[in-house]
Amino acid sequence: MVKGRLDNKLGQIEIGPDVIASYAGSIAVESFGIVGMASVNVKDGLVRLLKKESLTQGIKVTVTPENKIWLAFHLIVAYGVNINAVAENLIETVKYKVEAFSGMTVEKIKIYVEGVRPID
Repeated sequence: MVKGRLDNKLGQIEIGPDVIASYAGSIAVESFGIVGMASVNVKDGLVRLLKKESLTQGIKVTVTPENKIWLAFHLIVAYGVNINAVAENLIETVKYKVEAFSGMTVEKIKIYVEGVRPID
C-alpha cells in the first residue's frame, strides 16, 4: 500500500490511503443526491448501505508511483435524481477538496452506482 508523499524543507509528510478515503467518504455522503456509500458482497452480489463509521469500505484509494490519487466510489443514490448530474457534482467537489486537503493531485475518479433508494 503506497502512501501519499509531500516534501517540504523540513522533511517528508506521508498520508495513508485510509485517511484520504475517510475524508473523501465524508464529502460524498454530504453531497446532494447520495444516500450513502455501498459495500458489495462479491460472493452473493448483495449490496448494503454502509454506516458513517464504515465509509472507507465503499471507497478504494490508490496512490500511484507518481504520487497521484485515484479514487473509486461505490454509491447508493437517491431515487429520482439525475445520476449524471450527481456524479459530475461529486467528482468536481471531491477533486477540489481532496487536492486542497492533501496537497496531492487527484488524477482519476470512478463512480459505481450500486443501488437506488428513497431518501429517509
